[in-house]
Amino acid sequence: MVVTDRPITIVGCGPGGPAYLTDAARHAVDQAELLIGANRLLALFPDAKGERIAVGADINAALQVMETRLGQTPMVVLVTGDPGLHSLASPVVCHFGRARCRIIPAVSSVQAAFAAAGLDWMDARILSAHGALPDIDTRELAPVGKIAILTGSSAALHWIGELAVRLAPRRILVCEDLTLPGERVTEVKADALIGLEASSRTVVLLVRPEVLEG
Repeated sequence: MVVTDRPITIVGCGPGGPAYLTDAARHAVDQAELLIGANRLLALFPDAKGERIAVGADINAALQVMETRLGQTPMVVLVTGDPGLHSLASPVVCHFGRARCRIIPAVSSVQAAFAAAGLDWMDARILSAHGALPDIDTRELAPVGKIAILTGSSAALHWIGELAVRLAPRRILVCEDLTLPGERVTEVKADALIGLEASSRTVVLLVRPEVLEG
């Protein structure tokens, strides 16, 4: 692996399906001496020869692991979806600085969700309900025709259901396990989101009816 002044390469791993990994991502991983990422991301590269360090949801722990190895060998950090969209890339870049980080983009689950719905997402608003629920004024979202919300927990789905009621009329598409064998896109009513058991890999689209009917 060529050592540059950017010792950290952040590789976007796409929405989950191996077919959606880019050649650039595969090449970076093939050349890596050290791979850092969640177990499910490491599993996408079974033939990679580099040392592997598995990290969980604790971002600070991941950063500490990286600190201990920084300067010893170039490292590749695997992140979900596209690095620029609610991923581990943001805290990594913030902690180590842009000058130390090379970023390889990827397909995001938001892109996959809109593709599954047959919609463009040029004017979409994107929110994340992973962890903390969004703190946003409903009036700010009222004029938006397409809203994508990254989610996966019961509390988040409940919140989205209440949001859909306040923004009515909206059509609600629950997009689960996009690009994976169990991919499912289901249209539901707002009250069905309360108590719904969905995959941890879920994107919910709230779309004005005329957008889907156009």
